[in-house]
Amino acid sequence: MAEDVIMPALGMSQETGVLLQWLKSEGEFVTEGEPLMEIETDKVIVEVEATTSGILSHIVAEPGDEIPVGQTVAQISATDEPTSFASDLTNTELESEDSTKLPEAIEQIEVSISPLAQRIAAEHQLDLTQVKPENSCVYKADVLAYLATRSPTVPQPISVNEVKDQTTLASPKARRLARENHLSLNNISGSGPEGAILATDVLDAAQHQKEKRIPPELTSDTVQRPAISSSWQVMVQRLTNSWTTVPHFFLSKEANAGQLSRWRKQTQKHSGQKITYTDLLVKVVAAALREHPRLNGKWEEEQIVLNDEINIGLAVAVENGLVVPVIHQTDQLKLRDLADRRQVLIDQAQNGDLSLEDMQNGTFTISNLGMYGVDAFSAIINPPQAAILALGSITDRVVAIDGQPSVQSMLSLTLSCDHRVVDGARAAQFLQTLVGFIEDPLRLL
Repeated sequence: MAEDVIMPALGMSQETGVLLQWLKSEGEFVTEGEPLMEIETDKVIVEVEATTSGILSHIVAEPGDEIPVGQTVAQISATDEPTSFASDLTNTELESEDSTKLPEAIEQIEVSISPLAQRIAAEHQLDLTQVKPENSCVYKADVLAYLATRSPTVPQPISVNEVKDQTTLASPKARRLARENHLSLNNISGSGPEGAILATDVLDAAQHQKEKRIPPELTSDTVQRPAISSSWQVMVQRLTNSWTTVPHFFLSKEANAGQLSRWRKQTQKHSGQKITYTDLLVKVVAAALREHPRLNGKWEEEQIVLNDEINIGLAVAVENGLVVPVIHQTDQLKLRDLADRRQVLIDQAQNGDLSLEDMQNGTFTISNLGMYGVDAFSAIINPPQAAILALGSITDRVVAIDGQPSVQSMLSLTLSCDHRVVDGARAAQFLQTLVGFIEDPLRLL
């Protein structure tokens, strides 16, 4: 029995995904767990694996198509389920043949044909009985090979460069970068094993092409229009939708981070492990969310929904936009395990290796720009979540301690909330609890 290949959901609010490329061809045998296609949606590019073993068939989506979540894009059929020419030959047609042509019709019935090959043949009005397959099934490659033997005036479905690109040894990321920069893989030299083209090879070729296009002199009114990747477009669409449909409100508060800094030094000294301020702040945010579950909720189907798990997402800037990997069950992790998990997710995000699970089911987001020296900022909510916390840098400032001026390490916190889920009082109480944990981390023990 055939199993459907569908557009998966990478996030709670995702509605569509963009098919970037097929990693397997129609008619090719695939093994369960083998990468099948590359998709982009919800601010991430991932490879989707086959959920069963069999023959990839009935491909109905092309690279570049935007596809609703859950819609079928292909099927994986058992090896004994080919699509046969028999479906194209009705009983009436067989009966109309004279006895001398009947063996030929029977021979045609025994040959199978893939749906994609049928579609290409129909577009070019081909008689598929003239196509000689290499085995018992006619595939796309057989039809294209037959087209190549016909008159040059016959329209070709794809260019020579496209055919070469499909057979060139290259990594999925290299293919995506080549497509975004309008480069042919056939013109790029690979530096990988067996001459495979890597992402760095494509970036070098793109830079070389850009340098060739720059005119000797630029006038004052010259403008540049950099290509926008599909991941950037997804980010634009989601954040624009959030800003225009979610009733944001913002609360700001400062926290004395002196005790937080001492906690970090002591933990690193005793464990020998690198602990960042982000690790500590994720830990205290998870503790505050336990006491204020409304901030860990969401707005869904015109209702407030409170999440059972605390799954904190971290906004991470990457080459072509923004991704939000999720630390699942954050409140259940020890600080050392939390730090390890955060580092793994950051590395995977920057290398483009995040999985579907890494991006799913976030309940609260933290955006930290403190490492860039930003004092304070406001962040846009990541729907359908109820809130996002923006962290500024820890800076020394003069504040009053027991009525006397004192230089203290201060941290700026800005909380953005969805007013449909959280009111001002609840948000203020959450911030108050959070600041209390930051200024006295021993309360967490």
